[in-house]
Amino acid sequence: MDLFSRSWAALRTAVEDLSGEDFGRPTGCRGWLVRDLVCHLIIDAQDVLITLVTPSDSEPTCDAVTYWDVATTLPSGNDPLDALIVRLAAAYQEPELLQFHLDDVGAAAGRAAELSDPYLRVGTQNKVLTVADYLDAYVLEWTLHHLDLVANLPDAVQPPADGLARTREMLERIAGAPFPATLPDRDTLLIATGRRAPTEAERADLGDLAEKLPLVLG
Repeated sequence: MDLFSRSWAALRTAVEDLSGEDFGRPTGCRGWLVRDLVCHLIIDAQDVLITLVTPSDSEPTCDAVTYWDVATTLPSGNDPLDALIVRLAAAYQEPELLQFHLDDVGAAAGRAAELSDPYLRVGTQNKVLTVADYLDAYVLEWTLHHLDLVANLPDAVQPPADGLARTREMLERIAGAPFPATLPDRDTLLIATGRRAPTEAERADLGDLAEKLPLVLG
């Protein structure tokens, strides 16, 4: 749960530090500009708040790893929900309004996470899992989207190293095999999720694992 808080705080700081011009830059999410991704993060924060106050009496049906639905086809950027995010982000008109909304809802989501019982079971998307597992799953979400955010912002605040490492661990469990030790955590996450293509040398190091990639999480 501490790692959730650190990952979320780092991501929100990166957004807080953005200039107005930065909001028009492309991100690592296909079809989304920075403003679109920030709008998506606002909705993510709302989802966290909703889930943390949606307790369940049922037994857990998943953990932080099995929470994710996995596909192998990269998003086109034309999905109706993705298009809705773009329209919603444009409605804010001023970047400062996006920053304010994320700071407001994001801070509330962070406080709710810190106050939650890690053993409480919660329901979301027809799944049941403990708060600890749910927040652990969101370490992956925050970390990947942090990489998306800073894809064209080299001077921005970067994701915490332990968040990168934990996300790598979860992706290895999803893939069913460890990634090569020759690949740094950041490169591993980008390649494993299809955010960039491996070089010939990296593909050789990946071996048979390359055939399982990309891991498209939803």
